[in-house]
Amino acid sequence: MAAAASSTSAPSRLRAGAAMAARGAEAEALFEAHTAAELRAVERRLRAGIEQKREELRQMVGERYRDLIEAADTIAEMRLSAERLLGAVRGLQRGGAARPGPAAPARPPAQESFYRAAAQLKLLLDVPEKVWGAVEAGRYLPAARLHLLGGHLRRQLQLDAPRASPILARFPILLRQVAAASHLRSTILQESKALLKSQTVSDQAVAEALCAIMLLEDSSPRQALADFLLARKLAIQQLLNQPHHGAGIKAQVCSLMELLTTTLYQAHALFYTMPEGMPPDPALPCGLLFSTLESTTGQHPAGRGGVLEDEVKLSSWFRYLPESVVEFQPALRTLAHPISQDYLRDTLQKWIAMCSDDIRAGVSNLLVYVKSMKGLAGIRDAVWELLTSESISQNWEAVCRRLLDKPASFWEDLLQQLFLDRLETLTKEGFDSISSSSKQLLTLALQELEVKSGTSALSKQIQFEHNVALFLWSESSSDLPFDAAWVNVANRGQFAKSGLSMKAQALTPCVQSFCSALDSKLKARLDDLLSYLPADSSAAKEAAPAAQPRSAFDRYADTGTVEGLLRNHCVTCIHHVLGCVRDELQSARSLLGGQADAPSDARLNTVLFMARLCQSLTELCPHLKQCILGQSGSTETALKETRSTKKLGKGKAQEVSPMQAKWQAVKAELLQQSLFAYQIWSSAVTKGLVQCFTRTLLLDTAGSVLATATNWDEIEIQEETESGNSITSKIRLPVQPSWYVQCLLFSLCQEVNRVGGHTLPKVTLQELLRACMAEVLAAYEKLMEEKQEKKAGTFPMTQNRALQLLYDLRYLSIILTAKSEEAKTSRIKHDSGLEKVTDFLEGHIDPFDLDVFTPHLNSNLNRLVQRTSVLFGLLTGTENQYTSRSGALSSQELHNILPLASSQIRFGLLPLSMSSSRKSKSATRSTERVQVPPPVLTRADDEASRPGSLFRQFVTEEEDTAAPSLFKLGWLSGMTK
Repeated sequence: MAAAASSTSAPSRLRAGAAMAARGAEAEALFEAHTAAELRAVERRLRAGIEQKREELRQMVGERYRDLIEAADTIAEMRLSAERLLGAVRGLQRGGAARPGPAAPARPPAQESFYRAAAQLKLLLDVPEKVWGAVEAGRYLPAARLHLLGGHLRRQLQLDAPRASPILARFPILLRQVAAASHLRSTILQESKALLKSQTVSDQAVAEALCAIMLLEDSSPRQALADFLLARKLAIQQLLNQPHHGAGIKAQVCSLMELLTTTLYQAHALFYTMPEGMPPDPALPCGLLFSTLESTTGQHPAGRGGVLEDEVKLSSWFRYLPESVVEFQPALRTLAHPISQDYLRDTLQKWIAMCSDDIRAGVSNLLVYVKSMKGLAGIRDAVWELLTSESISQNWEAVCRRLLDKPASFWEDLLQQLFLDRLETLTKEGFDSISSSSKQLLTLALQELEVKSGTSALSKQIQFEHNVALFLWSESSSDLPFDAAWVNVANRGQFAKSGLSMKAQALTPCVQSFCSALDSKLKARLDDLLSYLPADSSAAKEAAPAAQPRSAFDRYADTGTVEGLLRNHCVTCIHHVLGCVRDELQSARSLLGGQADAPSDARLNTVLFMARLCQSLTELCPHLKQCILGQSGSTETALKETRSTKKLGKGKAQEVSPMQAKWQAVKAELLQQSLFAYQIWSSAVTKGLVQCFTRTLLLDTAGSVLATATNWDEIEIQEETESGNSITSKIRLPVQPSWYVQCLLFSLCQEVNRVGGHTLPKVTLQELLRACMAEVLAAYEKLMEEKQEKKAGTFPMTQNRALQLLYDLRYLSIILTAKSEEAKTSRIKHDSGLEKVTDFLEGHIDPFDLDVFTPHLNSNLNRLVQRTSVLFGLLTGTENQYTSRSGALSSQELHNILPLASSQIRFGLLPLSMSSSRKSKSATRSTERVQVPPPVLTRADDEASRPGSLFRQFVTEEEDTAAPSLFKLGWLSGMTK
């Protein structure tokens, strides 16, 4: 077939191509044979011919259109003529029936009874067909009345007793009619009760269906109320058991609410009757069932009532029907008394209570398929819009007051708690997922970090974790935001972070990626939950009563509960993550406890990663704060104001809200874990470095002493002899610490710098210095014990070595002793050990030489501390480097201190010009940040001869006397101007 089609289409294509080629050839021939003027004349002729053909086409179409209109008019006239003819025939029939004609000849009684029986048989045979027609049309009350008329006819004709009926003997087919009557009754009842389940039918249709049931079952209005409520209960169960597919759940819940409200409205319209003396309310009709029963069973004037329709009355045999058949009206055996309001109220309340259990169970099963809070919010808002619509809410309060004597809110009574339970389940599942994924991410990150530093093919991110200094001094395209040149910092987004700010806080890529993954999951949870909470605009609208005068319920009434669920589960999630971190830290602590080479162990990288992670989690996960504080949580400004109020001491401190207290508790727990991790690191670093220091210190050979010795300074001094003459002599004193001391401090600085020392917490750095100083003292005490034993073959403690050891110890005590208030207690504990070792070392120095050496030794020590204050700035901190400039502020321009970092920094703070209005604040902050260390010592004469006096004098004057500032040293003095 395809081949045949292609073979037939090929010649047509060839013919089309040939025609186009011919037209092209004709056009070329015209251009070759004629001039331009002739070609224009040809063009005009062609256009005129085209216009002429177009006009002919219009005329032809117009003529055909007129013919079509004439045919349509003829058909319409024929229809009108036929209708007029039918109307005339009906008028003749009615006129003939009403015109009193000549008196019919009197028939014998036997013939009259025969015609009467025949007419009733004719009507009896027609009744089933008319009943079925009414049932199919949904007219159940006329169907029930016709069925009852058929029963009346059977009784008239005595067809209920087959053996005694002579008519059945002559017409056996009537037996089938008698048998079919029972099927008609059950069908009418079934269809009427099925109609009661529908919520879309009108009140009149429900009233007619109930009347049909009452007539067929001969029941009372109370039984009709029970049937109505039972049908609606079945409708509720059927609605809840429908198959549900995602978005259909919203439609099912809304249909359920509409069914409940419609049931109460229809119960009021059908069964409620106004108390005596109360005028009817046109806006709220009632008693429809009783008025329908009255119109159905009441007696009408002769010739106007009855069940038969007008079509039957036009039949020729209608006049032979007896009057009892023509005027037949169905009746109830008992009178239909109105239902009392108390009975109606009790029945409806029991029905609502009975349906509530089914609704709660069914809706709970439906909400299982709602997987997001946005879906829950959509269902809630749809229910709110339905119940707030004018058609439902307009008379709802009046209906509830009449039927139940109290207001009714199906949302608050049935659905609100179900939605909250599902919301809690979704929140718990979401944060459980975040907890498990965070644990997996943490485990994966720790496994990657445990790779040894020397292993090849390490990713750049892992290298940055092993050495934070490498990360700090590397350049990347993300250091500055792309719009840094034209967007001010104040105008940047809340969550915009540049690469430089991350480096300034030593937040490595692994920490950033972990926090980013966690924050994105928290943001997804928060965004999903925010769809259930009010936005600012909508909350403002619903807060104003004029904006929503007929709101069915407050859909945001449970905002506080929802935020509480979010807060609690978020805190639980963070506690779970902290528990994982705590377990890992405990494991690392036990593993690192017995290792001597702890600083080089890859396990420390995982400890530092967890320390930085806990330290930065609150800042790099801004949505964590939003989850805990909620929409109404206070900003950082409120917290800063609280802290400033506490600092100033103006009255009582402001009360902190429970949300802020919980947020502060989370921050405190994270900080505690971070400090615990840093403590593990500092202990391991101290242990490894001081072990090497101790090993070198205790080497007791001449070669080891010479290998660690440094250059001494030769100083000329003037001495007075007994005769009063002044002589010049030379003394040699140490000006540098031993090599192992310098190696210890430099290695310690390297380790601190490797982990981003400028971001280390002050407590951690102080703990590191304290532990290091304690280990150093233990090493010197061990040396002292060995020398006191005076074993044979050991190198003796000479005066020069004692001077060098004393110089080393004093230098270490200056560098490794924190000068802050918090460290005073621990420093006092170290004083006894220092005094003991110092007394021992000074005991090996001639007292006269010690008295001569002390001022020069102090001067050398002071210069050494100032020279190395920048080199070891990560250890000494700002309080050990510079003196306060408060005394110089009176004669110079006031300066403000620009804080470049919140923690220890290596270089000094930059002095910037400031306005006079901030004088006191600048001076206060400058004094807080700049403290006084290295001292200039002067000895007292009465302590010259006692061992240990040098150390005691040094410590006393260290706290009272300010050393010259680094800013005042020669070539650096211009920086202060």
